[in-house]
Amino acid sequence: QVQLVESGGGLVQAGGSLRLSCAASGRTFSSYVMGWFRQAPGKERVFVAAITWSGGVLNYADSVKGRFTISRDDAKNTVYLQMNSLKPEDTAVYYCAAGGSIVGITSVRVYDYWGQGTQVTVSS
Repeated sequence: QVQLVESGGGLVQAGGSLRLSCAASGRTFSSYVMGWFRQAPGKERVFVAAITWSGGVLNYADSVKGRFTISRDDAKNTVYLQMNSLKPEDTAVYYCAAGGSIVGITSVRVYDYWGQGTQVTVSS
């Protein structure tokens, strides 16, 4: 069982930066694939970034490549999403997720645990 709590969201101007954190509880955090997803009003939840157990394989949505960086600190049971050069279209609720499979890492269906989400708003 894993419980996830996101933090770090807020209001920022276009071009600015935010760092989201996802604190996980549970002894087996290091065995999970961790992902970030986002959901804009009236739209589906979509993949943003994911990182595997060792942090050696990363995956990013094309829309955030070169701007966002995912990382994890297993000693702190925390995964991060550093977001730079933010755009108004990045505005959404951002969710942290944990899953047990590396297959289909970009799909919401392979993640077993979800946080409550944190709002990110980027003004133009």
